Amino acid sequence: MPFPPPRAYPDLLYVSEYFSQSAQKLSFYSWYGNAKLFRFQVPEDTVLLRWLLQASKGKGPECTSMEITVHFRYGAPPVINPLGTQFPSNATVRPSYNLTMTLSITLQNSTFVNITTPAAGDWFIAVHLPQAAGKIEVKGFSTPCAYIFQPDMFVLRLVDVPILEPDTPLQQTIASPARPLHVKIFIPEYTATMQFTLRSCVANGTKACAIRVVLGSIMLPQSFQKTLRCTGTADCSLVLHSPPWEKWLQIMAEDLGTANASVSFEMIASFTACKPGSTNSFLNFYNSLNQSQSTPALGGGPNASTPGMLGNTTLPAVGAANNASDPGTFCLQNQPVIREDLDVASVRFRVINGPSIPVHSEFPTLLLFNLNTGMDSGGTLVVNLLLNEVHEIIGNASVFACMSAASPMLTLNTTQNCKTAFFQGYPLSVTASSTEATLIIPYPETDNWFLSLQLICPRGQGECNKAKAKVTISTYLTPCFDDCGTYGQCSLLRRHGYLYAGCSCKAGWGGWSCTDNTKAQSVGSQNLATLLLTLSNLMFLPAIAVALYRYYLVEASVYTYTMFFSTFYHACDQPGVAVMCIMDYDTLQYCDFLGSVVAIWVTILCMARVKKILKYVLFVLGTLLIAMSLQLDRRGIWNMMGPCLFALIIMIMAWVYHGVKRRHCYPTSWKRWVFYLIPGITLAFVAISVYAFMETNDNYYYTHSIWHILVASSVAFLLPPCDKHKKPWAWSEKLICRYQICKNDREELYAVT
Repeated sequence: MPFPPPRAYPDLLYVSEYFSQSAQKLSFYSWYGNAKLFRFQVPEDTVLLRWLLQASKGKGPECTSMEITVHFRYGAPPVINPLGTQFPSNATVRPSYNLTMTLSITLQNSTFVNITTPAAGDWFIAVHLPQAAGKIEVKGFSTPCAYIFQPDMFVLRLVDVPILEPDTPLQQTIASPARPLHVKIFIPEYTATMQFTLRSCVANGTKACAIRVVLGSIMLPQSFQKTLRCTGTADCSLVLHSPPWEKWLQIMAEDLGTANASVSFEMIASFTACKPGSTNSFLNFYNSLNQSQSTPALGGGPNASTPGMLGNTTLPAVGAANNASDPGTFCLQNQPVIREDLDVASVRFRVINGPSIPVHSEFPTLLLFNLNTGMDSGGTLVVNLLLNEVHEIIGNASVFACMSAASPMLTLNTTQNCKTAFFQGYPLSVTASSTEATLIIPYPETDNWFLSLQLICPRGQGECNKAKAKVTISTYLTPCFDDCGTYGQCSLLRRHGYLYAGCSCKAGWGGWSCTDNTKAQSVGSQNLATLLLTLSNLMFLPAIAVALYRYYLVEASVYTYTMFFSTFYHACDQPGVAVMCIMDYDTLQYCDFLGSVVAIWVTILCMARVKKILKYVLFVLGTLLIAMSLQLDRRGIWNMMGPCLFALIIMIMAWVYHGVKRRHCYPTSWKRWVFYLIPGITLAFVAISVYAFMETNDNYYYTHSIWHILVASSVAFLLPPCDKHKKPWAWSEKLICRYQICKNDREELYAVT
């Protein structure tokens, strides 16, 4: 067990637990879906967290030195930016905590990460390799190196943690400097401030001692633990503004002395409450809801749903919204909010009797957004403020807002820094000159989120006493902001039972929401790429004409099929705006792959010059087997190489048979070799080289177009000449062969009557 010895952590007080997740194969990074995500649940009262990070690589020569980047975050998946791209405007992003593991000479690397007093709840690890090279690898042609990563989590949890009650002194003793003391206190709702005091400290019978007290838990990437150093004989205290509501606050005290002696002291904590003012908005909503439910629904029974109300909603507590009190005694105005679940990581928040709410200068207006289900952290939280009107506006008065997790900001009129006791919030403001503000938070932490609003005057609150503003609030959780825009696709990702979303960008666009156009393709470039990839398929027209000229009707039909579906597949496969899909994308892709492989199959069999009955049997049987293999693995190299090699074996055997039978090299004509076979084989080999070794994401549109041209041209060269007893374009005579004397393949005469 990789923990300190029992001398520091006695077995009677601590319990160790072990958590592990299955190893994952890492990928090179091009978008968030390439990062492997791991989710761990840290239990309550954990005093030490240790991650064992294990990375390994294969033994082949393709496995080179590699750097593995590991990101950590509490409460939500890490927001990472390995490519250095831009985030959308109005998005607030805080860099994740990360470290790098290097795999060089050794095949394995193990790293430990220790965190003392971690916050309880979800912890996420995201792991990825460096940026992808962009080369298009043909599956099965080369073996990529496997880089494997597996995290294990060890926790040391304290049993029976002493509880500090409000306004009740708690006497505690630190036995030795090697054993710190842990206590916890529960923070009730509507707590404005908490004052913690340590007093009556005695060490070795004297009143002079040195103690360090740490309040709060570590939360990556940012941690706002409060530290209090107590030395000498005087009492020491610390005031926390806006501590986290309805949570346990961890307190750790350790002796800074060098002597191995016990230290005793008293702890006491007191709270200052911030009472919410009364509001009639929820009662009006509740009464209207009861009235609508008492009215029979049209066309429904007693269980029929009420028109205008959606089924899956979460109502706020009545007591929280209707805490009647004298206007002079409350310090905030509570505005009830309804949570409406729409889909995975898709939530809409509706303000009761909203969406406009009044904002005052005397006290903040508070809205609660429930994002603590554990499944909301995989989306993007969007908050929009719109200043509608300001009554009795004075000077440059503005509405200042703060979005924070765990607890609200209650002193907006004095600090305006949007920072609670253990969380740095996200500020917003609207004025008469700038009436709209938007905040985008990718992957918000799992917690209750609070939006505090207050009217602020630049010269002091005295001149704002009679002013009041109305602000329209629109808040929602969406999988991807703006659905990743025009040049992106929002993909829902899954890690075990956890779902999260990410944007996959196209046409050179990048960024978290595909809004970074630094390397974006212009519309002209997109049109050029589409034209090259589609019109290059017209090079099959000479091959079709040669096949018809030489009476190869089946082969001409296959080439026509391949040209048609390759053209419209690439018209549908474009990443930008120059896209046209005549049917489902998957169907077009399958037909394109099938036509390409079957075209190669029938061309080589046609070159073999086997008997027609055998050739057509091989045509049909090979096509059926190719269709089956493509259904199993569409991009495997052997789905193309297998039929090609088998057809080449048949062709070589047939040519050897013809050569032995004629006692001459086959094909017999040197002109056939010089002007047709050698150019055709050369074009085919160049095409395969371009397809397998030269294609990248950047040059795909012209290298793949070259592939189309070379393959289609090689077919026109490789098709064998027609039989000597058949005339060119002889198939056209069959179309008008009615009551005439016709010649069959055996040159026998039949009278058609």
